[in-house]
Amino acid sequence: MPVPLHTQTVIAFLWDFDRTLIADNMQGPIFEEYGVDEEVFWREVEGLVGYHAAHGEILAKDMAYLLHILTYVEAGVFSGLTNAKLRQLGGKLEACPGIPEFFEATRARAREIPEFAREGITVEHYIASTGIRPMIEGSPIAAHVDGIWANTFVEDSAPPGYVTRLPVEPAGGAIRHLGYTIDNTSKTRALFEINKGVNKNPELDVNSRMSESQRRVPLRNMIYIADGPSDVPAFSILNQHGGKTLGVYTIEPRNNHKQVKQLQEQGRIQGMAAADYRPGEAAHLWLMDSLEQIGYEIVENRRQAFSTIQNPPGHV
Repeated sequence: MPVPLHTQTVIAFLWDFDRTLIADNMQGPIFEEYGVDEEVFWREVEGLVGYHAAHGEILAKDMAYLLHILTYVEAGVFSGLTNAKLRQLGGKLEACPGIPEFFEATRARAREIPEFAREGITVEHYIASTGIRPMIEGSPIAAHVDGIWANTFVEDSAPPGYVTRLPVEPAGGAIRHLGYTIDNTSKTRALFEINKGVNKNPELDVNSRMSESQRRVPLRNMIYIADGPSDVPAFSILNQHGGKTLGVYTIEPRNNHKQVKQLQEQGRIQGMAAADYRPGEAAHLWLMDSLEQIGYEIVENRRQAFSTIQNPPGHV
C-alpha cells in the first residue's frame, strides 16, 4: 500500500471570479479607463470565431476576448496597457457583499469547532477564472486567497539564442502575447493540482500517478462556487466524487438567475443562492453547512482509521 503523504485535513473552497466574487465582468475598468464601449467590444468578440473561420483559421472561443484585447493594444486603443496597469485597474473591482470577510469566517469556524481543531482541520480558498490574473492580483480579494488560476499576458518575449547571451533586462512596455491560459475545460486542472498538492509542491506533476491516500486534498473535501454553464466541467467532477457545488447568481448589473436555475434543474449543482456571503444570507448558510459536513466526515474517517490500530496486550 502506498505511504500516505498527507493527513487530508484540508477543506478547499474553489471560486470562479466574475459574477461570483464580483458582481460583473472584471474587464469593466479597462473599458472605462480607455473610453471603450463595452457592448461593442463584446459584440466584436462574439463574431471572432466566425471571422477567423472564414479565413481558414481556428480560434478557441474561450480565448477570443484575450486575443481581441491584444488587438486593441496593438491598434493603440488600449495604449500602454501593461501588467502593472492591469493590476492597478484590478484595484477598482468591488467584491460581492460579505467578501472577503467570508474567507476568514470559514477559517475561524474550523478553529472554533473542538473536533476540527483537535484533528488539525484547516480551510483554504482558491480562484479559478477565465479572466485576467493581474487584475485579480490587484483586486481587494487577492490577499485573502491561497492561490489563483487565470490568464496571463507577456510583455517581452525571449529572443532566439537568449540562452547563450548575457542576461538583458526586458525593455518592458505593453502586453504583447498570451502567457498562461485557462479555459472552461482546463479549469478542472486547478481541481487536480489542489487535489494532488501540485500547487504546494512544484516538484510534483499534475499527471503523476497517485493513490487516493497520497493526495493532499481529496475531491470530496472541495467546494466549488460559480455562476454559469462554463463551470459545468468542474461542477461535474466534484458531483461525481463527493464534493460540494453551489451555483450563485447576481441581479445587478446583470441578472443571471435564470441560467443558474437551469443548472440546478439539470442536476449540475447541488444548491443555488444569491452571490451575497454575509452572515444569515443563503450562500453563507449553505457554504458554512457544507464546510461542517465535510469537517465532520474528516473527523469520522480519522476516528475509524485510528480504531483499526490494535494496542499491545497489557500485563496480567
